[in-house]
Amino acid sequence: MADPIIVSGPVSGTEKTLTFETGKLAPQSMGAVVASIGGTKVLTTANAAKSVRDGVDFFPLTVDVEERAYAAGKIPGSFFRREGRPTEDAILTCRLTDRPLRPSFPDGFRNETQVVTTVMGADQVNPHDVLSINAASAALMISGIPFEGPIGAIRMAYSQSGEWIPHPTYEEAENGTFELVVAGRELDNGDVAVMMVEAGGSENAFYYYDDGAKKVTEEVLADGLDACKVWIKESIGLQRQLVASVIATKGPITPMKWHELRYRPHIARYQGAEILVIVRDRDLSNAQESGMELDWFLKEVEERTRWCDFPPLVTTCTDGEN
Repeated sequence: MADPIIVSGPVSGTEKTLTFETGKLAPQSMGAVVASIGGTKVLTTANAAKSVRDGVDFFPLTVDVEERAYAAGKIPGSFFRREGRPTEDAILTCRLTDRPLRPSFPDGFRNETQVVTTVMGADQVNPHDVLSINAASAALMISGIPFEGPIGAIRMAYSQSGEWIPHPTYEEAENGTFELVVAGRELDNGDVAVMMVEAGGSENAFYYYDDGAKKVTEEVLADGLDACKVWIKESIGLQRQLVASVIATKGPITPMKWHELRYRPHIARYQGAEILVIVRDRDLSNAQESGMELDWFLKEVEERTRWCDFPPLVTTCTDGEN
């Protein structure tokens, strides 16, 4: 077995280290990355179908998070010894991961794509949800799937003393008054384009304010959004370092071949006009006859648009780019 490729870097302002590893687990996946911070570790795999499923007119992206008791060193006991449906935290982590990923795929990409995160270790100190976003971006970056990344994500907690804490532990977040989860990508000019913001007060924030904790104002939030860019860049830089290490070890990452499907409004208007003619001039009260008319209509439109000067509905991309 080949040695795994490991890159790591410190999280500024803390004693924590963010680590990405690939090449050891899930070698059959197009992209597989193990990310860890503290004692929390997740395995994220990214895979995409080679072709577009018939009838798909949207981007079928599936993000799944698998939480297992063994990650915390526990075995389900009592009456229920099997782990059932995803927990509420797992569902929220799926949505949190999906939000910045979905708009980062190119327009017209319709291949079914799955991103699955499995929690391998849970130290009960460091959350795994933001780690899942960074791991998913890293897995997509080395997979060859068309992806406009990398994407970095960070959670920050606002302490009672008025300081933003990056990658807070469960205890630090609970003792804080406010939380920010921010994801973004780095622009060519070095700035960070924010793609997602999740914000909210902690459960005991009201009591902390009564005890004299500093309140969160618009200026504080603006400072927090600006400060988070430092840690987003750190994650992005680490992912780029991982990509460079993979290329240096295994060779160039081959982009997958895919077909670009785009909506053509002028063709849609043409087809709509044909439908109106059929509805106006034909008796469609009989269900069997309606089906026959629909089959005729589809063949007729296909034959007519074949000889028109319309741009094609499907454009083949042989190099994996638009």
